[in-house]
Amino acid sequence: MTLTTTVGPGAAGGPPDLDEALSTRLRDLGLVELDALIAGDRPGLIAAYADDVADALREARTRIAALRAQLGGADPLGVLDAPGRQRASDAAAAGADRVRARLATQAEAARALARLADLASALVPKLFEADRRR
Repeated sequence: MTLTTTVGPGAAGGPPDLDEALSTRLRDLGLVELDALIAGDRPGLIAAYADDVADALREARTRIAALRAQLGGADPLGVLDAPGRQRASDAAAAGADRVRARLATQAEAARALARLADLASALVPKLFEADRRR
């Protein structure tokens, strides 16, 4: 038995947002009350839930690692170490755009990482409890 979540498309006309789909899955699994699964007296339901949670957490782990990689690399604000006259040159205008874009990308990755880590942190205790009740 597998618990699934169906998620609609992302932005209108765009591809589905994979982080949103994963966030929804984690959020939905976090809403499950283990006592309600036991009350149904259906053997295997707790095991199916635990397997689904473990799978979702593995997926979150992979995505969080990818987001951490986006945060790495050279410091975009390293341009502050350059002399002011170099930053003021006409050629530096393109550099300012690159720094702005890199910082915006890092900020987006950090927000996504924080959202997934927060949702995953709520599921870990449920996984441990479900494994105890198997």
